[in-house]
Amino acid sequence: MAPIAENVAAGRLIDGLVVDQGTASSEHARALCAGDAATRDLSDAIHAFCALHGTSPSIVDSASYAPGADTLGPWLRQAAAGLDQERQSLASLTAAIGPMPSTPRHAEAEAAITAQRHALATLATSARSGCAIGAALALLLDWHAIRNVLAAAAYRSGVVLLPSDIPAPAAITAAARMIAAQPSPARALAFGAEQLILQHRGLWQLLHARAQARDAL
Repeated sequence: MAPIAENVAAGRLIDGLVVDQGTASSEHARALCAGDAATRDLSDAIHAFCALHGTSPSIVDSASYAPGADTLGPWLRQAAAGLDQERQSLASLTAAIGPMPSTPRHAEAEAAITAQRHALATLATSARSGCAIGAALALLLDWHAIRNVLAAAAYRSGVVLLPSDIPAPAAITAAARMIAAQPSPARALAFGAEQLILQHRGLWQLLHARAQARDAL
C-alpha cells in the first residue's frame, strides 16, 4: 500500500477499532449509563478503571516521548494534560461512589486487572516506533465513551464532572494519520491500538461477569 493510502487507512483503522470493539460496543458499559444501573456496578467500573489507568505517568504522557513521536510530542503532552484531569476526576469518583463491591472470586479479578496494567505499561514503553502512540491514541478515542460511564457515576454520587479537555475524535484520527506516514510506524500504530482496545474489551467482559456474579448471590 502506498504511504498516503496507508496513513489514511491507519486513522480509519483506529477509529473503526474503537467503535467496533471499544467501550461503546460493550453492552455492560451502555447499561451503566442507563438511569437504572446498580450503584455497585458503577462503583465496580470506576474502581477498575482507576486501577488500570490511575498510575502516573499515563500512557499518553509516556507516548509523547516514545520512538516515533517526533513533531507529535507537544500535541500528545497537551492531550496527556487533559487526560490527567480526567484521571483526577476518576480518582475523586472512587471516593464519592463508594467502595468496590464485594464480589465472588475478587482475588482473581484483582490479579487480572494487575496483569492488564502491566500489559499497558509494556505498550507505553515499547521501543517499536509508533506502538506506544497507537495505544495512546486508542485510549484517547475510547475515553470519549468511558467518560459517559464517569458522567453516570458522577450524577449518581452528586459530583460535578468538569468539562473534558480530551482532544476531539477527528483530531485524534488526524494525529494517527500523521504518525502513519511511513509503513513501519503505521503497522506498529495499529498494533498498539489493537492491544489497548483488547485490554479495555477484556476489562468490560470482566466487569460484566462480576455484575452477574453479584446478581446471582
